[in-house]
Amino acid sequence: MPKQKATPSKEESKDADKKEETAMEIEEIPKSQAELDLLTVEDIREQLLLLERSVASREARHSLRVLRSLPNMRKRLNEDVLRHLLKLYFNGRLLSDETSKTDLMKFLVGLPMTESSVDTPTPKPKAGKFPRNPECEIYINLLFLIYLIDNKSYERGIELANKLLNRLVKENRRSLDPLASRCYFYYSRVYELVGGLDDIRSVLHSRLRTAALVHDTDTQAVLLNLLLRNYLHYNLIDQAEKLSSKSTFPEMASNNEWARYLYYTGRIKAIQLEYSDARQTLVTALRKAPQSTALGFRQAVTKLVIVVELLLGEIPERAQFKITDMCRTLLPYFNLTKAVRTGDLQAFNDALTKYRTNFENDNNYTLILRVHHNVIKAGVRRISNSYSKVRLSDVATKLQLDSAEDAEFIIAKSIRDRVIEAEIDHHEGFVKTKDVNNIYETNEPQKAFHSRIAFCMDIYKNSVMAMRFPPKSYHADLESVAERREREQQDIEFAKELADEDDDF
Repeated sequence: MPKQKATPSKEESKDADKKEETAMEIEEIPKSQAELDLLTVEDIREQLLLLERSVASREARHSLRVLRSLPNMRKRLNEDVLRHLLKLYFNGRLLSDETSKTDLMKFLVGLPMTESSVDTPTPKPKAGKFPRNPECEIYINLLFLIYLIDNKSYERGIELANKLLNRLVKENRRSLDPLASRCYFYYSRVYELVGGLDDIRSVLHSRLRTAALVHDTDTQAVLLNLLLRNYLHYNLIDQAEKLSSKSTFPEMASNNEWARYLYYTGRIKAIQLEYSDARQTLVTALRKAPQSTALGFRQAVTKLVIVVELLLGEIPERAQFKITDMCRTLLPYFNLTKAVRTGDLQAFNDALTKYRTNFENDNNYTLILRVHHNVIKAGVRRISNSYSKVRLSDVATKLQLDSAEDAEFIIAKSIRDRVIEAEIDHHEGFVKTKDVNNIYETNEPQKAFHSRIAFCMDIYKNSVMAMRFPPKSYHADLESVAERREREQQDIEFAKELADEDDDF
């Protein structure tokens, strides 16, 4: 007979229901804003402890961990958090505490109050250890600068950014390198928001020279990207190209900085008509960019890749426009691509007029104007594939050209550029298409395989370079000199014993 399952009693079921109800009540109780602020202050204290550990152990991975959590911390900052932080950090243990506290507190005066600051009792924060060193103080100043930028208090942000930069120059500690790179980024950002990027160009150049001399890879990578962005903002393409060609981007820089650098250099190459190199650079930038975040950056790179592929005479894949996060933003480029694929000059002009504002906001309008010639090429290729023999007047009509002479000139140029294989009969006024040779008799397949193999090898090389290893882990399994001598002595004794046994035998 199969055993029957034991049914719970009524009292047990009532107790279980009560436990579920209490658990649901506990989960449903939301935390007040004041409690969330205290948790934020406690998290900042933990980050300061990590910075202290990074200084003591001389390992930058703890500082990098703090900087990786900065975007999340940025969302939780408010005036109450910063005030609590100042009271706990500048607690009077040093003579300069009161002055430093007053200097930072004045940046909060006059800012809009948060919800927790109005008629909300603030519980007393827990007393804990707050490490005191320049790294922690500079990190607190950085949090204040980010808060001022988010609240659009740009004048105060510029004042604090200048003080923060002077403090970084004065300290000159290698343990400050990861923090310094992030400080330079927000220093440039606040000047960009007020339209004063040209005022800080000389400062960025001087700091770049210093970073290169002391082999500060983090700061060097950030400053190179900031200078390239500075030049591209004012359309100083020649200066940007000279900077990128005469400087070496550090190989040990983070993937985010590499992605930015490749995007800027890809844009420079596209403007200078180096479309093949530009596409390869931009595809690498898209691969190095974060795949789950940085949506705006991925959208900007994808738009530029589409334009460069159109300039190369290629049609982007349709799946590229169906990505969930990019459908709406890529709609103007999708309509543009349809016009280029069909060779419809009227549709191209309509898309250019309709979405001109979008293209100008993306800084791609001047590049898209160059696609006009590729639309005509696509139309010529389509006509060549459809007709073995066609009159020049009919070509002019299909391409919406003014006369047959214009069509003759465009077809002649297409034949010279090897867009089509055809010959023109000038007396009769028609074009005769030649039979296309077998492509496998040429070197094109070999070139395609070579480019794919080079791409895979590049991915493998970058993956190996991106691997992390524990510091000094290669010493763990190595034996000391004394251990080696003892082992050798044991081997000698063991060999003697074997020799003695052989003699006895």
